[in-house]
Amino acid sequence: QVQLVESGGGLVQPGGSLRLSCAASGSILKIYRMGWYRQAPGKQRELVADIFSGDSTNYVDSVKGRFSISRDNAKNTVYLQMNSLKPEDTAVYYCNALISLIGTMSLNDYWGQGTQVTVSS
Repeated sequence: QVQLVESGGGLVQPGGSLRLSCAASGSILKIYRMGWYRQAPGKQRELVADIFSGDSTNYVDSVKGRFSISRDNAKNTVYLQMNSLKPEDTAVYYCNALISLIGTMSLNDYWGQGTQVTVSS
């Protein structure tokens, strides 16, 4: 099986920065896509950014120019650098990965446990 472990959330003032990390471990053959979603209270979960195995990336409009997603393939880890944070960025951030496992032909979708990001003065 696979585990996604997130770290790096916390409390930050508006205009500040945080860096989230998500490390995947287990019987991983290949990671095709890794992404970050967020869910604020009373709102639906939304895709923040994702990155594919060829390093192409996508961002939701509200974070373009402020957030940057990257990955370290050797460590099966994805990062989300968040700059110029705003109160509306406050949410639980979830890591997601599309992974093929050793010994199978299927692709599976995995989620981390979530990490809280609070932007407040």
